[in-house]
Amino acid sequence: MSSERYEVKLMNIFEGPMDLLVYLIKKNEVDIYDIPIAVITDQYLGYLEWMKAMNVDFAGDFIVMAATLTHIKSKMLLPVHKDQEDEEDPRLEITRPIIEYLQMKSVAEQLAERNLLGEDVFLRRPAKEEFLVNREYDELIKIDLFELVDAFHRILENMPGDHKVDFSSDRISIKDKISEVVDILEKNGSETFDRLFPANADKGEVIITFLAILEMAKLSLIRITQHVQTGIIRVFYL
Repeated sequence: MSSERYEVKLMNIFEGPMDLLVYLIKKNEVDIYDIPIAVITDQYLGYLEWMKAMNVDFAGDFIVMAATLTHIKSKMLLPVHKDQEDEEDPRLEITRPIIEYLQMKSVAEQLAERNLLGEDVFLRRPAKEEFLVNREYDELIKIDLFELVDAFHRILENMPGDHKVDFSSDRISIKDKISEVVDILEKNGSETFDRLFPANADKGEVIITFLAILEMAKLSLIRITQHVQTGIIRVFYL
């Protein structure tokens, strides 16, 4: 057992504040040129507050984005006078960077898909079946990280009491929890996301379990997928 405080850098989990913003826009299915700034700002701030409750340490650029969204939201709340009707929409301050971000991300993804000289020359691409336990998981897709966070958020919401947890007290370490998850996955080959969380665990252990899963994903020890039809999230041990 250890008395250390557990902290996870948000920049090691998310690509950046723009990534979170794009996710919220897609989640709400809104037009990028007609962003409901009040809704998106409130949800963005909600994510940051939720991450604070989990002892997640996020970089300063997330705070800058929060300030920018709040500033735009305040502008949108001000009444528009007739002599201001031709002024630029305040939301363009964030719309333009989002468009540029999506363009750069699209180019980066296209470049990543190109074959590098000498790459995979001596490697055999594993067949899809090698990742799956049986054919019932044929319709699996790679899950979005934010969807995984949402799934974990729902687990916390089903637990009574405050989400904030004191990590300063002695409890199981993330390293020990990773070992437990590995044992489960080695035994079963794969497991649904929610079953990796102990049924009678307190919130501290539930949060540490989630941080362990994130760490394993970052280290490419596991593959996390979601069934297209049922929405069930499943974790595979690689």
